[in-house]
Amino acid sequence: MRHFGHISPAARQGLFFQEPCAFDANASARVLSAALGATLYAPATRPRLADDVVKQAARGVISMVLCLEDSIADTEVEGAEKNLVKQFADLADRDAAIPLLFVRVREPEQITDLVNRLGASVRLLSGFVLPKFTERRGELFLAALTRAEAASGQRLFAMPVLESPELLHLETRTETLQGIARVVGTHREHVLALRLGVTDFCSAYGLRRSSDMTAYDVQIVSAVISDVVNVLGRADGTGFTITGPVWEYFRNQERMFKPQLRRSPFQEGRAEKLRTALIEHDLDGLLREIELDRANGLLGKTCIHPSHVDPVHALSVVSHEEFSDAQDILRPERDAGGVLRSAYTNKMNEVKPHRAWAERTLLRAEVFGVAREDIGFVDLLAAAGAK
Repeated sequence: MRHFGHISPAARQGLFFQEPCAFDANASARVLSAALGATLYAPATRPRLADDVVKQAARGVISMVLCLEDSIADTEVEGAEKNLVKQFADLADRDAAIPLLFVRVREPEQITDLVNRLGASVRLLSGFVLPKFTERRGELFLAALTRAEAASGQRLFAMPVLESPELLHLETRTETLQGIARVVGTHREHVLALRLGVTDFCSAYGLRRSSDMTAYDVQIVSAVISDVVNVLGRADGTGFTITGPVWEYFRNQERMFKPQLRRSPFQEGRAEKLRTALIEHDLDGLLREIELDRANGLLGKTCIHPSHVDPVHALSVVSHEEFSDAQDILRPERDAGGVLRSAYTNKMNEVKPHRAWAERTLLRAEVFGVAREDIGFVDLLAAAGAK
């Protein structure tokens, strides 16, 4: 699999200075954590789930979560588990490309039970999403995952979801974050990425952001994201990949504010229709939130609708300017530090302070590619959405 692998090789050559790398589910955790991209969630109750998985893979989805938790009713869990086992068996019998597959469970015992019931089709499973993750619950979840991995012989990753009230409430946040840091640090080899449950954060205060606002406009949510990155997203070797929060909107509704997409990137006629479509589907707010995700240290995003996938991936591609700066900063002759003018002659690159940024940028360039100098996100978005 590879990002933008669903478009033709000729089209990729026209878009990329450096094409996204090819990888599979056996790639290193370093590559997989950066390559998750838009992680698409689907309820495990869907009767044609296997068909959905194959279809989304053909449209460029790299990672999916099949959900047994909040997306289904409590009374549906048993039937959803049976359906999940059936759909995995169906996928195992097909000769088709599939994305990285994760199952979102409710309780630790579901992990060992499901891995046992999946049988040989467990080879298609990349891991589990662990909800309402705290130190105490996390130990139980990760112990169950370790047992399931040993019993099945299948490498299994965990993606904890940080969404508990203890994390949100100011008086318990520091202690909760420190506890989470301890448990994920102990099980580092199993933790692929940390996910943010912003919907649960808002729920604790009876809030819901509109399609005109990003998660960063809701100050109580923004404060938690900041603290999570502060403790768990450090660039000193102790940090983890932290993914962006879900964007809830995918249908048009009456707008209170002006669209957030400037016309200039969409000029020359060829892309004005694309701009209009993004606005009509409330995706201009999504684009802004993706940019803010990256500015705040997040990579990838939880998605609940296929229309969100292409914008996330298009905005994850490294620009030629970013790539040029990162390469200059990391040249061996720069190890002593210092300051240099960007090759684009529009900024200062200070070698030591910008080194961690440059390393992260080159990893993103590896998995999402580097755009040609004259290619912008509009071109990438249009190409990704062309079926």
